[in-house]
Amino acid sequence: MDFRPTEEQAAAADLAARIFRDLATHERLAAAGTGSDAELWKALTTAGLTAAVEDVGLLGLVLLLEEQGRTTAQVPYAATCAYGILPVAAHGSAEQRVRLLPALGSGEAVATGAFPARGRITASPDGRLTGTAPVVPWLRDATHVLVPDADRALWLVRTDAAGVGTAEVETTAPWSAGRLTLTAAEAERLGEGRAYEEVLSTARTAFAGLQAGVCAGSLARAVEYTSTREQFGRPLSTNQGVMLRAADAYMDTEAIRVTAYEAAWRIDEGLPAREHALTASWWASEAGKRVVHAGQHLHGGMGADLDHPVHRHFLWGRQLDAYLGCGSELLAELGALLSDHAAPEGDDA
Repeated sequence: MDFRPTEEQAAAADLAARIFRDLATHERLAAAGTGSDAELWKALTTAGLTAAVEDVGLLGLVLLLEEQGRTTAQVPYAATCAYGILPVAAHGSAEQRVRLLPALGSGEAVATGAFPARGRITASPDGRLTGTAPVVPWLRDATHVLVPDADRALWLVRTDAAGVGTAEVETTAPWSAGRLTLTAAEAERLGEGRAYEEVLSTARTAFAGLQAGVCAGSLARAVEYTSTREQFGRPLSTNQGVMLRAADAYMDTEAIRVTAYEAAWRIDEGLPAREHALTASWWASEAGKRVVHAGQHLHGGMGADLDHPVHRHFLWGRQLDAYLGCGSELLAELGALLSDHAAPEGDDA
């Protein structure tokens, strides 16, 4: 394994860090409310950071999403890449790639996904979808939704197509989410075979990378606050309890990061990675929850202020804890998968 970023990946991450730092300020995020920041999204797409995901791969995307997570920037970056650019590039036909990838890369089109599959959406023999996805992140911004049906076949649905209905839904984090209702809606098939499992593993890894950035940003704010806030004539950071809590949060953040890197590297290399994506997602859920709680607690009374920047990290961390499966759900899925691999050939137990 080699997690060292290529020169192209490092350059893209550095550029993303500058754009997010300059535009995803506390004041702009507060003004955005639950919507996304159109100016920031335009800056990212104009800089080529969306289209670049085709070249930098999933590991490069994880590095880019870390930078988004540090600032909790409200743009549909993870969704468009995980449910649009990478699935179309990997599983789309030649015609779909030519038609869709330029639009997704330029920001003209925005993608999201109704993941994971819950069996609520069915497909007719002529490829029309019926059913409901209660919560779809960034649906309010999306032009296309990647929808798995009850048989886990993948379909691309345009949000402006006949039979497609959307309604706003408020989630823990301000992700411009919505409810997707399909009534004999037109759709086009994307990929076949194990496409669903591969896209889900890619999404889990990408959102784990986003969580690593959210946790790193929360911890950085806590370190800055405890280093400058004094109690009894000395900084809070000199208190042993504060140091130990921060150290635990740092180790948890690094565990999320390294497992996301490993899963992304394996997927980029074409190696089996379903267990690794589940592991990264489990760490993002369980450890991510601990880190954002610690970040808020280390701010003391300030952490209870809903308008304080650290509270936004708390909201994102809790949303990512539940999205794509909470810790216990992921652990059960991972255990079943490992059990299947360990069973002797011909053993149905």
